[in-house]
Parts: sequence; structure tokens; C-alpha cells
Amino acid sequence: MPAAPAPASSASAGPRTRTTQTHCPYCSLQCGVTMTAGDRPATLVPADFPVNRGGLCAKGWSAPELLDHPERLTRPLVRAVPGDRTSPLVESTWDEALDRLVAAIRRTQAAHGRDAVGCFGGGGLTNEQAYQFGKFARVALRTSAIDYNGRFCMSSAAGAAVRAFGLDRGMPFPLSDLGEADVVLVVGGNPADTMPPAMQWFDAGRARGALHVVVDPRRTATARSAGLHLQPLPGTDLALANGLLHIALAEGLVDEAYVAARTTGFDDVRAGVAAYWPDRVERLTGVPVEAQRRTVFALARAERAIVLTARGAEQHRSGTDTATAWINLALALGLPGRPGSGWGTITGQGNGQGGREHGQKADQLPGYRKLADPAARAHVAAVWGVDPDDLPAPGPSAFELLDALGADGGVRTLLVLASNVAVSAPDARRVVRRLGALDFLAVSDFFLSETAALADVVLPSAMWAEEDGTMTNLEGRVIRRRRALDPPEGVRDDLRLLAELAGRLGVGERFSADPETVFAELGRASAGGAADYSGIDYRRIDDEQGVFWPCPRTAPGEPAHPGTPRLFTERFATPDGRARFLRVEHVEPHERPDADYPYVLTTGRVLAQYQSGTQTRRSKSLRMVAPAPRAELHPDLARRLGIGPDDVVELATRRGVARFTATLTDAVRPDVVFAPFHWGGGSSANALTDPALDPTSRMPAFKVCAVAVRRVGPPDEHLVPPPDAAQPRPLTVPTPRPVPRTPSRRRTTSVKSTPRFLQGVFPITGEGLAKPGPLDAVLRYSVPQGTTAQALYFRGGNSTSELVYVLLVRDGEPMRWFPIGAKADTHVPLRVVEDLPGGCVVELHAAAPEGVTGELVVDLGLVEV
Repeated sequence: MPAAPAPASSASAGPRTRTTQTHCPYCSLQCGVTMTAGDRPATLVPADFPVNRGGLCAKGWSAPELLDHPERLTRPLVRAVPGDRTSPLVESTWDEALDRLVAAIRRTQAAHGRDAVGCFGGGGLTNEQAYQFGKFARVALRTSAIDYNGRFCMSSAAGAAVRAFGLDRGMPFPLSDLGEADVVLVVGGNPADTMPPAMQWFDAGRARGALHVVVDPRRTATARSAGLHLQPLPGTDLALANGLLHIALAEGLVDEAYVAARTTGFDDVRAGVAAYWPDRVERLTGVPVEAQRRTVFALARAERAIVLTARGAEQHRSGTDTATAWINLALALGLPGRPGSGWGTITGQGNGQGGREHGQKADQLPGYRKLADPAARAHVAAVWGVDPDDLPAPGPSAFELLDALGADGGVRTLLVLASNVAVSAPDARRVVRRLGALDFLAVSDFFLSETAALADVVLPSAMWAEEDGTMTNLEGRVIRRRRALDPPEGVRDDLRLLAELAGRLGVGERFSADPETVFAELGRASAGGAADYSGIDYRRIDDEQGVFWPCPRTAPGEPAHPGTPRLFTERFATPDGRARFLRVEHVEPHERPDADYPYVLTTGRVLAQYQSGTQTRRSKSLRMVAPAPRAELHPDLARRLGIGPDDVVELATRRGVARFTATLTDAVRPDVVFAPFHWGGGSSANALTDPALDPTSRMPAFKVCAVAVRRVGPPDEHLVPPPDAAQPRPLTVPTPRPVPRTPSRRRTTSVKSTPRFLQGVFPITGEGLAKPGPLDAVLRYSVPQGTTAQALYFRGGNSTSELVYVLLVRDGEPMRWFPIGAKADTHVPLRVVEDLPGGCVVELHAAAPEGVTGELVVDLGLVEV
């Protein structure tokens, strides 16, 4: 992905535009995209980057919609009456807004001490912003109170990896290894919905004959495409992992030579898993013995095998131990460090990897150095030009920080960057009450999120396409986020915000607003640490399509370090170079079902939404796919409770209630209810979740709590919040619509395009393969006059036990058949399909053998030009 722009057009050729190679703003894949900006709106197309190879999901395609969204914040907002949060937010100047914030910082620290001012960051910040935020807290504020929303995402897997390997990098191998593995086991992850372009690597593996095994209480899109689906009760993944290792030992499948040569501690683990015999594990988890045995034999006999864990396994009060149990299994089979094999975790947020490496966490300094380590403090303090004794001690973790807001000994003034804790935190309404107890709250964001709506000061932030910096994707590949257009007049990026605040606090000479300068300093601060970036610079990233860390700087005259795509090939990052087995035991969830709350609630993501929904809930394209929060219930459970399809249901836990539209599906266990967490207000799933914390990672128990379900009423397009849903609703603050911005570089042509998606999950009842028919009216699209549409790809999934077809029809005439095998899926690039002229009508029909019933997952991507 070269960074150079195309040649500039002449001044008389019309509005100036340029193309820029950058990356999608959403998940940790960080797919490469090519932005065209200058005319409004900006547009993008996928790039041929190593991770996505020309693929892009609906979220990525729709990302430019938000750059000029009418709700975009373009001016600072302050309370009309200072200190009175019942007064309205009104537009202000940057000087007034920052004056109020700095005055609050000084007033609070004078009255309550340095730690009474806190910072809360996010996994969407660039590496430079995350690094500077940690430095700002410790140098400008000298507070210990800083953490970030990645504590709610990656911390359990990170803790397990550090204990076992001495190092946390989500995937210690390139994503492409998934396509080469003979067996891939995915535990608690659904990449088909959360990062669809990654599925091409799974597709490539299946085309080679690979077996994919998915462990998930729901039959997700990923599980439907797998060769084997294990459906445990939420909260029992650790018992399942220990049970699989028990079978491996009993059947002589452990790689004893690898264990002896490269690990320590196995005897204790061997003794521990003796108690997890297959029949007991089946009773604990619900996974049949036969499925357990098939999984173990497949992993052990494969030449190349990978175990991946994700939030379903990790967001528990025993999440670190659960990830450790799966690492134990991978080590016993000799997988980590072997070519094309290993254990990894699927990072969630866009910079979830880089965001946790360089200082946002309460106990951490750049490069994964520990704040409690005197040598680490000395190294980083020297880079920052401060006395090591002036650096604060480690502070409280994210939920503990939030839960003490406004209390004696807690934070009284809080600065939030790139996080919407009013929706994303566990027991969210409790967190909202704590935010209300603050003396002062400042939030930087590009929309008025539920958290920003509570603030004393709201600072408008630049969006992804308007800033420069680096991100680190799920593989540990450091990449460039490049500025494709200027932010609206008056909007600043968070790097500049922190530099200006530092200046107002009297330490401005230690902070820069230039991302390349900050990245170079980050490299020096990380040098010699576990996550060493010191040998990486912007030029190398541009030339090499990203550089994998660790990449230390070499001595003058020596060849540059090549980066490290694969870790642990020769030794682990422990003092003796050996991986550590750790004995872990299954414990019951913090909350178990009882007479009052008889079912299990689990939460997660859906295809067309992202994180707290601050961005995606405002996207017109994505709202068409996922317009409302829907709770999934098994038809047997719904029948017992008198709930019909699309009825309004109320979910109640010991912390509160929330309302959803009911989806009845046998893809979820009869004793489990699933709710997406992307919505706030009366449909806040995280208002229900259990804040019990993992003792190691301090991860809340998002994935398991006890829940009651009742029918509220018939289908209703507008969900009325339950009476005690005190969580704020998003507010709309009128702001001037941004005017087109003129970039500094130009190109010769202007291309405007609009993505279109015909997609969804639909029931099918076959009438015979010779009798295709329409599935649903939403799978019909009329190309507007004066435009042309191009079909880019087709993806389909089939839950039935028979071959089915999906038919692409234009003006009533078949264009292309897509066969989808029994319980399988397909992905077809559509480069051979001709352009679709304005005025024509495109539809998707389907055919299945007579009497066959099930579900089809359909996704046709088009672009309108």
C-alpha cells in the first residue's frame, strides 16, 4: 500500500481531491482501504492489503457516511450554567472549554490530591495517542488513576499469555497461518460476524480440507460453517479445556518430547486434569463425550493446528484461568512456536493490541514495562525527562476506577477519550450514577455519546480519516493510519488536545502534537521492553506494509531488524526460555440460575454494529441491517413463556431490567438468552451484566449472569424503556453542517460511490431445487436511474443438511447460481458479473430440496457509482 498520492489535477478541473491508502476504523483486522476525499462525501474502496486482500465488511464500506454526519460535533460544548449538569450543553470556544477543564483539574488536585483527577482511554486511540495519554496522566497530572476500555476486552487473554509465555501479543503468528492450518479450534469467537474479511482465511483452509471446530453456546455464523460445533453452557469453557487435556493424556496424545524440552510445570497440570474425566465434563458443560474425543484427536493428529480464544471464553470472573486452560492444551500438544500452529486470541477493538502496550493500563508503562518495576520506571523517566520518583504508583483497574468516581478517595474529575463507558461498562447504570457523582467530567468524542451527554465539557475530536498515526492489528503488525482529509474547522485530534492541555498545566515542552515525533519517542520508551518498537519508523511501515513487533533498533552499520511475524519459534519470553504450565480449576459462575432468575444471560456482538454503537448506530446503511436490539431465545423457552416472534421482552437481572425485540432461534441453547451490548438506554445489555472481577485481569463477568425473561407486549417498532432505565439517551446538539474541506494534495479524477448490501438471515422451506423463489423483500434492489451498480461479492451460509442454491436475478432473468453445500458456506468474488445499469431490478432467490427447512445467511455486496 504505497503512501504517495496520485498526480494532482489542474485548478480549473473542479474540486480538488486526493487518494490515500489507510485503514478501516473498526475491528482489529485494520483492513486496508483506499480513500478518495476532497469532494463530499468522501468514498473508499478496499485495498489489497495482506490482512484483507481486497475484502471489506459492511461496517468498513459504510465508514465514510459518518465523516459528515449531521450529528457530528464540530464545536466544544459546555454547560450553560457552570457546575449545573441539568443546564443545557451549549456551543463554546476551545479557550473557554479548556479553561474550565484546567480549572477543574487544579481545583480538584488542590482539594483532594493528585489521584483525585483521572483519565479513561480507549482501544480506538492510535498508538501515539494511547502513549501520550499515559504520559499525560503520569507527567502532566502525576496521577495513578488511568485505565481504559481494553480492560473490558483483552485483559484476561493478556494475563494468561504473560503467565504462560512471558509475553502478550494477541496472535503470535500472521493471520494467513489460519489458511494453512489443518485444524483450527475457535473458542468463544464469531469472526464471521465481528471481522468478516478474516473468513477468507478460514475459507482457504476448508478448501484444503481443514477441520474447523467452534466452541460457542450459540450456533453463530462461524459455527454454522465449521465442521464441528461444541455448544457448552456459558462459563464452563475451562472445564471443557481441562477435559480435552485429560483425554489427550489418557490416549497418549501429549507431545512428551516438546513438553520436556520447552515447558515447565506439566506434572501439576497432569495431576489437576485427572479429575476432568469425559463423563463429568459432559455433565458440567453439556458437550457430548464423542465430540470431546473427536476434537482432541483432530488437534493432536494434525500437522498444523491452531487454538484461538476470544471474549466468550475470557469475559468471566475466571477468564484468565480459562484462557490458561486452553494454553495448557495447546502446550501439551506441542503447538506454540511450531510453524503454522499455536495458541492465539482474537483481539477486538481496532487498536486493542497497541492500545494495551504503551501506558493506558493502570499498572503499565510503554513497551509492556511494569510501573512497579524500578528499572522500568528509570528507563521511561529518562526518556520523559523526569525523576523516576515523581512517577505515580499503579492505580485501580477500569471498573474499580469507575465504581469509586465521586467517592472519598476516588476520582473527582475525569477526562475520557474515545470511550463510552455509560454503555460499555458492566452494571452500566451503576456506572452512570457514579459519573453523575463526579465534580467534573470532560469527554472527547466525535458524537454526543451517552457518556458525553453527562459531561460538563465535551470536546469535538477528529475522526479516523482525519488523523495521522499508527495502529497495531491483531497479528502485532504496526501499520499507518494516514490522514485522508482535514477535520472540520475547529475540530482537533486527541494528540493535539493532550499537548495543549499539558501546556496549560505547565509542562508543554515535554509533549508534541506531531504524531511522527511522538512515535519516535514511543520507540525510545519501548526500547528493550517486551513490545519493542524502537526499530520501526514511518518509512519502514510504508515500505513493508507494516512491521511486526518486537523490532528492536540495531547498532549503526548493522542490518535493520526484520520484525517478528512469528514468536516463540526457538524460546519463550520467560527468563529460562520455557513456557509455563499452570494448574487451573473450574469454578462455578459468580451468579447461578435460581427460582427468581432461572436462565443464563450472555452478551456479545452482531454483524452490523460495533462496540458501544456510538458510530454504527448512526450509520444509515448499518441501521438497515440491524435497526434494533434483538434478544435471542430458543423456541422451546419462548413457548413456555408465551413469547412469539418479534414480541417485546424484558430481561431482568439483580442489577436491573432492559427491553429487546425477541428473535426465536434454535441457534441458542434452551437455557440461555443472548443480548447484544451495542445499545444503551432502556435496551442496555450491560445494565444487566455482572461486575464480578477476575482476580488477575480485573475483567468483569460480561458473559454469564442469571436472568429472568417475561413478555411485555406484541411487536412494536419503538421499544418503550422500562420504568427504572435511568441511563441517559443520546442527545442531539444542533451544529453547523461541515463544509467541504480542501486537501493539500490532489488527483485527476473524482469518484463517488455508495455501498449497497442485500443481507440477512432468512428461514427457508424447500419446494424443490427446480423451484427457486424470493426469500424476502429486503433482498430486492432497484438501481437508481443515472447510476450503475457493480456486484462485488456474494457470501452465503446454509444451516440445512442438504445442498441449496441462491440465484442472482436481474429483471426476472437468472444471472448467476451460487451453490451452498450442506451445513456449509461460500464466498464468491463477482468480478465476472457485468455492470447493472440504472433502472434494472436485482433480486436474490433461493431453492432447496422439497421439504428441507432451515436458515440461509445471505450477503450480496454492491457498489453504486
